[in-house]
Amino acid sequence: MLELIWLIPLLPAAGVAINGLAGRRLSLRAVGLVACATVGLAFLVALGAVFQLAGLPPEARVFETSLGTWIPLGSVGSHTLTVDWGFRLDALSAVLLLVVTGVGFLIHVYSVGYMAHEEDYARFFVYLNLFMVMMLILTLADNLLVLFVGWEGVGLCSYLLIGFFYDRPFDARTGLSCADAGRKAFLVNRIGDFAFLLGLLWIVVQFGSLRFSEIDAAIRVGHAGGALLTGIGILLFLGACGKSAQIPLYVWLPDAMAGPTPVSALIHAATMVTAGVYMVCRMSALYSAAPEAMAVVAAVGALTAIFAATMGLTATDIKKVLAYSTVSQLGYMFAAAGVGAYVAAMFHLMTHAFFKGLLFLGAGSVIHGLGGEQDIRRMGGLREKLPVTFRTFGVATLAIAGIAPFAGFFSKDEILSGAWLGGNRIVWGLLAGAAGLTAFYMTRLTYLVFFGRYRGDGETWKHAHESPRTMTVPLVILAVLSFVGGWIGIPAVLTGGADLNVLHHWLAPAITLPGAVHAGEAAGHGATAAHADAGVELTLVAAALAIAVAGIGVAWRVYRTEGQAERIARAAGPLTATLRNLYWVDELYDRAIVRPFYAASRFFDGFDRLVVDGLVNASAFVADVTGQLVKLFQTGRVRNYALMFLVGVVALLVYIVRTGA
Repeated sequence: MLELIWLIPLLPAAGVAINGLAGRRLSLRAVGLVACATVGLAFLVALGAVFQLAGLPPEARVFETSLGTWIPLGSVGSHTLTVDWGFRLDALSAVLLLVVTGVGFLIHVYSVGYMAHEEDYARFFVYLNLFMVMMLILTLADNLLVLFVGWEGVGLCSYLLIGFFYDRPFDARTGLSCADAGRKAFLVNRIGDFAFLLGLLWIVVQFGSLRFSEIDAAIRVGHAGGALLTGIGILLFLGACGKSAQIPLYVWLPDAMAGPTPVSALIHAATMVTAGVYMVCRMSALYSAAPEAMAVVAAVGALTAIFAATMGLTATDIKKVLAYSTVSQLGYMFAAAGVGAYVAAMFHLMTHAFFKGLLFLGAGSVIHGLGGEQDIRRMGGLREKLPVTFRTFGVATLAIAGIAPFAGFFSKDEILSGAWLGGNRIVWGLLAGAAGLTAFYMTRLTYLVFFGRYRGDGETWKHAHESPRTMTVPLVILAVLSFVGGWIGIPAVLTGGADLNVLHHWLAPAITLPGAVHAGEAAGHGATAAHADAGVELTLVAAALAIAVAGIGVAWRVYRTEGQAERIARAAGPLTATLRNLYWVDELYDRAIVRPFYAASRFFDGFDRLVVDGLVNASAFVADVTGQLVKLFQTGRVRNYALMFLVGVVALLVYIVRTGA
């Protein structure tokens, strides 16, 4: 199956072609079947390829294939560069590959039910399949340029899917229309992508190659200095900040919730936004050789985690709460990579795909059952109307809060332990605070939606209903994964010393940790990771669990008492206003960047009209006047020319006589 990995992105591409060309003539059932079947087959091929890869010795778990030369660039400095259209499957890409195809397939199935009553049903699945194509190209790329094709492709598909309801009017809740939200996402991502492209070009000049294997090998033997690698690493990370919604480029993701809920689940929770994390882990050799760049990644990730978590405390749109949660959890992943815990970052990437995909789909089920309502202030008591959604949503809430033995507990604990044991106490403190806030706002969300009294109108309550099986079956499957998905990364301290951490052994050959660079090795987790005695590790585990329990307990106590939350909000005063206005970041950007940019644009437009256009128009005016004058003497009539000849002769004679020449 390894030889067929090129088929994995090709299968959803077939879905794009079929539904794109014939979708309007096919039945809704046929359109959904084509879209889901192509992704399902891609998952099966991916599963077979990963199983075959797993059968190889750990050091040999790399398969690369080239579909041919793509760009023969020739000489670049002292190097000769040829870029192939190549794919690479190793332990690292295998994790993301199974997440993208597996979770992507479940979301496609869910979409069949969720989008059944929408217009342009086929167009939606064309976009969704196209996104899968691009995400799979990004995942399987064996060089940075092919990865960049997928990177830009998922950005384009995100724009198309966020703006899917392009004809919907301005939304007072978001301050944007769907089309505006799509454009905002596209433009903010372009800022990061410009930095990413600069980093890519710098790599070409320095290393003469864009293949991951060749770049890693050159770094390990000391081909480049730390300052150069730091610059490249920061540029690449700026690209990741745009794609993965980190400070200061996170502002597009909350507004992206204007798109259909399955889009939020697939693109803005499980796959596209994790591309930046995957890229940093893929370039682990570069970052491990550039500690300053790693420090930047850790600092931005930790600050984003706590910053976005605070914004989730007061959000009232069910999808917006989950959007800020996504930004925060992505910060967790980057912080993990920044402290050298690359395996923990990928571990949380995987578990996050399970429970956050489930949370978004559960939110979609609530919205579907309430006829489009998204304001959690107009919900409550829905557990009796939506029992399956309630139970699965509860599993996901416990997972993201970090309660054992749910998936999120193990990946979060590993990140927190990695920060503490690595000596990054400030990062640990910020992440621990974010963990407590996450448990709080997710309990708040669950309580306001499913517990207490219903606060909406009676007609909506009367018609509230559970979603069809096409929507609830994916919820159940993701709930199971959210429960057991973390068991492949159980730390030895919880197993009596038995080494059952399958994920670490799997990813170790594909990761280069700090300390392994220049040593000619691709060290795994155990090579340079900080160690502590069992007592310290158990204390860290207990602390992580206690923080999660405390967050849940405080939220439950606050929201079960009628009016308690409102009293606290009034007492907080300015702090509440700050959080509800999201720190006025959008307003700051508007005044500091957008308005000056528009003013500069108007100035240069006026300069263009008055000076540039003025000079062009003046030259045209002079030419026109000159032409009009010349035209007086170019009549085409012989008698006029004879008259002018006579006048000229007379004038010449007068001149000769008067001057005595």
